[in-house]
Amino acid sequence: QVQLVESGGGSVQSGGSLRLSCAASGYTYSTYCMGWFRQAPGKEREGVATISSDGITNYADSVKGRFTISQDNAKNTLYLQMNSLKPEDTAMYYCAAEGLPSHTIVVACSRRAYEYNYWGQGTQVTVSS
Repeated sequence: QVQLVESGGGSVQSGGSLRLSCAASGYTYSTYCMGWFRQAPGKEREGVATISSDGITNYADSVKGRFTISQDNAKNTLYLQMNSLKPEDTAMYYCAAEGLPSHTIVVACSRRAYEYNYWGQGTQVTVSS
């Protein structure tokens, strides 16, 4: 059973930084996509950044140059380093994962939420001006 547990959210002022972590367990896929998504009240869930098992990253334009997604395979942990935070970054942040057949060649992982089957419970990020 795949479990994803996020941590690291909180409240910061505009311009501040946070690092989110997502601890994965029960995940046996050697080829996969993982990502960070966010959802603000009244808005659709949007893909912030994704990363493949080979380390190929894909960022939303709104966070390019400010956010960095990374993974530590030894710790089965996904990270999202968020710098230069803005009030519009305020949202619930979710970690997600999708296993792929082992022969799959991943050019870039999708940032579409419906393509991911496994989700964490979310961690709140609030940025004040």
